[in-house]
Amino acid sequence: MSDSQVKTNSLRAWILAARPKTLSGAAVPVMIGTAIAWAETTTNNFQVIPAILCFLFAFIMQIDSNFINDYFDCIKGNDDVETRLGPKRACSEGWITLPKMRMGLIITSLLGCLTGLPLVIYGGWTMIIVGALCVLFAFLYTTKLSYLGLGDILVLVFFGIVPVYFTYWVIVPQEMQVFNLRLLFAGIACGVVIDTLLIINNYRDRDNDKRDGKNTLVVRIGTTASELLYQNLGFIGAIIILCTTLFKPTSSHTILDYVIALLLTSIYIFFHVTTYRTMKKIKQGRELNKVLGLTARNMFFFGITSVITILLFW
Repeated sequence: MSDSQVKTNSLRAWILAARPKTLSGAAVPVMIGTAIAWAETTTNNFQVIPAILCFLFAFIMQIDSNFINDYFDCIKGNDDVETRLGPKRACSEGWITLPKMRMGLIITSLLGCLTGLPLVIYGGWTMIIVGALCVLFAFLYTTKLSYLGLGDILVLVFFGIVPVYFTYWVIVPQEMQVFNLRLLFAGIACGVVIDTLLIINNYRDRDNDKRDGKNTLVVRIGTTASELLYQNLGFIGAIIILCTTLFKPTSSHTILDYVIALLLTSIYIFFHVTTYRTMKKIKQGRELNKVLGLTARNMFFFGITSVITILLFW
């Protein structure tokens, strides 16, 4: 069935609105936080239930963010069918009516809260504040902050530092819930890599965004600087996760360990660089959606190679 044949408010319409391809961005930071928790605990004190809840919360909040983005961009007129360059959106295409989408985003917001609430048992009352901020900024990003060029900071915080740090926090025993600088750097590494997805998304839409007064970082710094930022964010994330994993006060790694870690990191770097070159070659238009898909794939490769590196050498 083609997109033009999607029945209004059907199950297929909701699946398309959920944007399954974006879920890798939700999974990767939880994967990394879980891997670090596993590396620092024993089989007996690694807590499985909060790990599962973190994955569920991340997936639900990603879908919730997608619904919010779909709904508010439609009512603001930013998803005009004629001029939109990105993938089709459910509300603007008529796949889901605005009242139904409004109900959908309310339900996913509530489901996110209900899924995250049990994490209080493992991480304390701080988790309520963390969960509330996740829901709040999911709304603020689309309605306010993306127009001010602050989306990249939100990605760093809510797709990097927060999920990596607090996934680890709720999985480990209470006596291990202390400030961890290496964990913070791992979260930063994850955040800057996931930000490449936002960069390419805004890079594709830079002309439309400028016309609509949406001053994303890409609009502010221009085309050439945005291309370099995309490239360098991938390098920075890979280097940080590599250094954070390998270099520690009690390090006893061999030369072979370093070689293996570098080879694992090189897998992500190779695909990131080839995607960057494709981005520069295409430059503009709907064909950049191909680069969007490749970037999502690269993020997943970063997650997998980082998890293996952490489990082997943390």
